[in-house]
Parts: sequence; C-alpha cells; structure tokens
Amino acid sequence: MENSQSTSSSVPWGVIVGIMIVIIAILWFVLSEDEVEPIIHTPVVEEPIVEPTPEPEIIEPEVVEPAIEEEVIEKPAPEPASLLPTLDESDAWLEEKLPTITWRKELLKLVIDDDMIRRFVVFTDNFSQGILAYEHSPLIKPTSPFSGREINENGNVIIKWDDTSSRRFSLYVDLLRSVDSETLVSWYFELKPLVDEAYQELGYPEEDFTDILQDAITKVLDMEIPKEQIELVRPSVMYQFKDEDIERLDDAEKLMLRLGKENLLVIKSVLLEISEKIARENN
Repeated sequence: MENSQSTSSSVPWGVIVGIMIVIIAILWFVLSEDEVEPIIHTPVVEEPIVEPTPEPEIIEPEVVEPAIEEEVIEKPAPEPASLLPTLDESDAWLEEKLPTITWRKELLKLVIDDDMIRRFVVFTDNFSQGILAYEHSPLIKPTSPFSGREINENGNVIIKWDDTSSRRFSLYVDLLRSVDSETLVSWYFELKPLVDEAYQELGYPEEDFTDILQDAITKVLDMEIPKEQIELVRPSVMYQFKDEDIERLDDAEKLMLRLGKENLLVIKSVLLEISEKIARENN
C-alpha cells in the first residue's frame, strides 16, 4: 500500500516539471523572436570586373616657336672693275685722274702729258741702272741751269756747290710731297696691265716691272748724303765733281747730289712710304 502511494504521489510532480519545461521553452522562443533578425539569404550578384579605363593621354600641342629670321646683311655689291683704256689711249684717263691726287694742282704743269705710262716705265728702268733718259722723263726739265759758286781762297779760285742751285728742284719736291701716296700706289696696281705692256715693249716679257720700280726706289734710299760741301771743277763748259770718287758715281746718283741735301731728305721720306705700300700690296 505504501509503495502504491509513493508512486502515485511522484507522478504528478514529474508531469508538472515537464509541463513547466515546455512552457519555458515556448516563452523563450516567443520572446526571442523580436530580438533576432531573420537571416535573409540575398543572392550574390557578381559585379562584372570593369577594368579601369585608361585616362586618355594628354598630348600637349607642340609649341612651334616662330622662326627667327636671321638678319641678312647684304654685302655691298663689288664695284665693277674699271675698264682700262688701251696703252695708246691712257693719257686721257690719267689727265682726268691726276687732279684728284694732289692738293697742289698748279704743280701738275710739271708733268709731261704725252705717253705718260711709257715715259714712266722707260725712265724708271733706266734710272734703276744708273742712266738718266732725259728724253723719256715724265717731268719737264728745270728752266734754270745749274751753277757753281766761285770762291777765292789764298789766291786760288775754288768752285763750291751753290746751294741756291738746288732750289730749282723745289717745285718737283713739293709736287711729290703733296701726292696722296695711298692713291698713287692704288693707281699703280690698277694700271699694272698697261705698265706691264709698256715694259714688255722694252724686251722684258718675263720680268715684273714692280721689281724694277723697287730697285729704283732703293737706289734713292741708299744714296749717301755728303756731310761736307762739295767742291767742283770746270775743265770745260760742264761742271764736274772735284772728288774723283764722286765723279765716278753713275748719272742717277750724281743727279741726286745735285738735288741738294734738304730736297733729297724729303724725297727719301716720301719714297720710303711708297715703297712700303707697294711691298704690302704686292704680297
């Protein structure tokens, strides 16, 4: 009997516990429904892989600098070569040019205006050899004659050089000194074809007349000027130098002595300048 009571009393408690567990489970489920978000399975849409579009290459416009035109310096057109006259017609050419070469135009009357180039060539060629070709001189002869000065010394008559005789050459020296040497040398080379033609007529087809001209100038430059007054003798109509060494000089050298010391110094100075210009132009 006691066993049956104990069994009957224990059943309800087990039922009650089971019912309570079920109730608690239901309540937990209901209460937790609002707190838990439902899991929504959203289909995954794969986005296409878009490769980044490359940025367009920025091409900077080529900056074309305006062309700088080089300044063209126009060279002056060369002066046309002057047309030379023939040798036979060259006097008119020279007569037109001569007044422009000196400021002492009144002294041009000393120049012989006939066959001037041939006269210059023949006289210079002879002078370089110590010969005076008076008939071919490019200048007129002095009008006043040479004269000596007689001095009585201890009963002896001595003829001295008369310095006043040298004055007859003063105008010729003034003409030479007034000439523009630069222009003179320029004319020489401009007229060189005619000068060569005149020189070839003398029988020198191969030689250069410029060498002969320089020889003539050198002859003047090398001439020594006597330190003492020169004595003269007059065995006949013509005067001679008393010093035999001087008398043995060639005619060109004796002419330079008759020019006088002062005149010869001026001529040497002018001819030295001309010679240097000829040498420079001829190189």
